[in-house]
Amino acid sequence: MRFDVYSPLVLSLLLSAAGPVIARRVAPALAARVLTSAAVLTAVATAWSLVLLAAALLGDVPPVIREAREDGHPVADPVPGVIGFAACLALVVIALRVRRAVRAEFRTRRALRRLCAGHPADTELIVAASATPRAFAIPGRPGRILVTSAMLSALRPAERRVLLAHERAHLAHRHGPLVTAATLAAAADPLLGPVRTAVGFLVERWADEQAAAAVGDRRTTARALARAALTAGGAGPCALHFTDRAVTRRVAALQTSPPPRLWPVALAVLLLGTLAALLAADATSDLVRQLSGVLS
Repeated sequence: MRFDVYSPLVLSLLLSAAGPVIARRVAPALAARVLTSAAVLTAVATAWSLVLLAAALLGDVPPVIREAREDGHPVADPVPGVIGFAACLALVVIALRVRRAVRAEFRTRRALRRLCAGHPADTELIVAASATPRAFAIPGRPGRILVTSAMLSALRPAERRVLLAHERAHLAHRHGPLVTAATLAAAADPLLGPVRTAVGFLVERWADEQAAAAVGDRRTTARALARAALTAGGAGPCALHFTDRAVTRRVAALQTSPPPRLWPVALAVLLLGTLAALLAADATSDLVRQLSGVLS
C-alpha cells in the first residue's frame, strides 16, 4: 500500500500529458472514447486511493488496533497521519467539486429542455428568432437541434447542411454523455483537467468529420466552421462550438486527410486507466491484509 496507493495520482499526470497528444494524432472517435474511459477509471481510482489514505487518521480508534497496541503487538500506520489529514481535506474538496459539476449539468439540461417546450415531439429542428448566432444539439428522446435565425442567415445553403450534419452527429453518437463523464472525472480528479479539454475538442472534431462525410466535401465543412466562428464573434457559445484556441486546429484538420486509427496508442491510453484501477485495488488488498493480521 505504501506505493500503490499513490500510483493513481502519478497516472493522472501521465494521462493528462498524453491527452493533448492523442487528440492531435488519433482518429477523434476512437480517441474520445478511450480518453473518457481512461479518465473515468483513473478518477475513481484516485478518489478511492484518497479514501485509503484518509484511513490513516483512524489511528487508535478501532478497538482491535488499540487493544493490539496495548498488548505490545506492533501495528504500524500505513501512511503518516498528516497525509491522511490532507487526504480527508482533498475528499471534501472533491465532493464539493463533483456536486457543483452535477448541479451545473442539471441546470444546463433544464435550460435546454425549456427551449424545446411547446414544440411537437417529432420536431428535430427548432429555429429560434434571435439576433445571436448560435446552434445546439439538445440530447434527449428525441434529440433536438436548436438554431437561431441569425446563424442560418449567416450561412450559405451548403454550409447550413454542414451545420445540421455536425449537430446530428453529436446526437447520433451521444457526445453529450461522453463530455459529461469526462467533466465529472475532472471534477473528481483535478489533475485530469487537460483530459476534459481534450475530450471536448475531440467530440467537436468527431462531429466535424461526420459532417464532412455527410456532405462529401471537407473544404465546405472547413468553410462553414470558419464562417460560423467569424459570425459568432464575441457572442459566446455558438454553432459548431467555436473557440479561439480550437478553431484554427479544427479548420486545419479538415484541410488534410482524416487521422488514422492508431489502435496501439489508444490501447496504451486505456491501459493507463486500467492500471490505475488495478493499483488502487492492490492497495486495498494490502490494507485488508494488514487489518486481518491485527485481528488474528
